[in-house]
Amino acid sequence: MLTNLLIIPTIKAAVEAFQSADRGAWKRLFTSKADLYEDGSPSDLERFTREALGHDYFLSIDRVANNGLYIEGDFNSAKNGISRIYFNFELNDSGKIKRLDIGRVENTD
Repeated sequence: MLTNLLIIPTIKAAVEAFQSADRGAWKRLFTSKADLYEDGSPSDLERFTREALGHDYFLSIDRVANNGLYIEGDFNSAKNGISRIYFNFELNDSGKIKRLDIGRVENTD
């Protein structure tokens, strides 16, 4: 299963909502003023949610780091095809996502 490495319930729920394009479940996991950064630049979480969910998805998640807040894997994007992507989550004290950084993993070969 894709989420078997995920140890934080909020992160697991976010990935499951993302994979199944469940916008309601996805949005409920974020604070009302959550920040999104794509490749280091501020981005619009609402736009990302609208454009990515249902079109983009992880093919695999095979690296988890930062105490379970960082996930990395092969990703299929409707716009960009298949690439290696990371999602790095930051949670508030209540366990909601207050920041999500998304980016392409640079080849380290």
